[in-house]
Amino acid sequence: MVRISVIMDHQSHELRDDTVCPPGMWSFVKDFLQKSGLEEKDFLCQSIPGDGSKRAFWRISLPQGEISFIAMENTPVDDFSKRENFAYHVIGEHLFKKGIPVPRIYRADFDHGWFIMEDMGKTSLQESCRDHGAKEHLYERVVEILLRLQIHGAKGFDPGWTCQTQKYDPLVMRKYESDYFRDSFLVNYLGLKKHWPELERPFNHLAETCARAESSFFLHRDFQSRNIMVSGSRIGVLDWQGGRIGPLAYDLASLLIDPYSDLSPRERDHIHTAYVRLLRERLPGCEESFQRYFPYLALQRNLQILGAFSFLTKVKGKTYFEAYIPRALESLVLLIRELGDPQLDVLLEVVEGLHTMM
Repeated sequence: MVRISVIMDHQSHELRDDTVCPPGMWSFVKDFLQKSGLEEKDFLCQSIPGDGSKRAFWRISLPQGEISFIAMENTPVDDFSKRENFAYHVIGEHLFKKGIPVPRIYRADFDHGWFIMEDMGKTSLQESCRDHGAKEHLYERVVEILLRLQIHGAKGFDPGWTCQTQKYDPLVMRKYESDYFRDSFLVNYLGLKKHWPELERPFNHLAETCARAESSFFLHRDFQSRNIMVSGSRIGVLDWQGGRIGPLAYDLASLLIDPYSDLSPRERDHIHTAYVRLLRERLPGCEESFQRYFPYLALQRNLQILGAFSFLTKVKGKTYFEAYIPRALESLVLLIRELGDPQLDVLLEVVEGLHTMM
């Protein structure tokens, strides 16, 4: 019989109206419940918004008690979707076996892109901090989990599991971050000129600098408050399918400049200090490199955020992301100013001009 976790919360948004999952998924869930020795009659299937993802999610609740699961569908319509589903499954199992608090995957059907997994709760870190406060205490626990994820997740990790690139490298930094910012934000979202040759030098400088960071750790690459769930005393991590080998600082930067959480400068400093304290204890000798490259990796992440919000707003029609664009742009301006690297002056001039307009 499958081991059931009795946790009644998950995902980062409130539920929409009750929605019956597709017939195939319904049968998939029913068969899972039956073979797990659970009552398969009259289970409740509720749709959960998938945020920026094209994946579909449902909460499966059983009527006889506080038992629930999450069902996910990512239809393998192309080669990337197939690789993404494989990465989701194999990296998820890897992290679970390493003791990282990710949901246990109970069943997967790769032909249809169906998954059934542990329910980690309804309340995200974003919502928990907004509703209950106590940000710093929660974030201290989160960064402890993050460092374990980075260290233990890298042990035994096979780069062949990844769905995009095997590691965080200059290709990712240019194509999926700085060029993504240029094309999705400057050109498509703002409607500015199509060619930005003046940004080639600062973008290359950023990528070349970040590439010098020690990169032998597990990188989640979307470690932000909507992918971290809080259920009572338990914290869980979601959406690891983009994981690969990379530097330490990127995921902490993702957490600290996350536009959803709106951390104050004092709170960011406190959380950063808490992480560095753990780093000194567990990875002596890594602090200097971490501190040196942290601001550059934060810039890379900030460029990616603006590219993603713009793409989701303009191309995918998910306009609720638009509200976070001004905050992300302000963060980018402040990061470049604080770094004070003259090789980024042209980029600073561009984004400062945009910031005064928005």
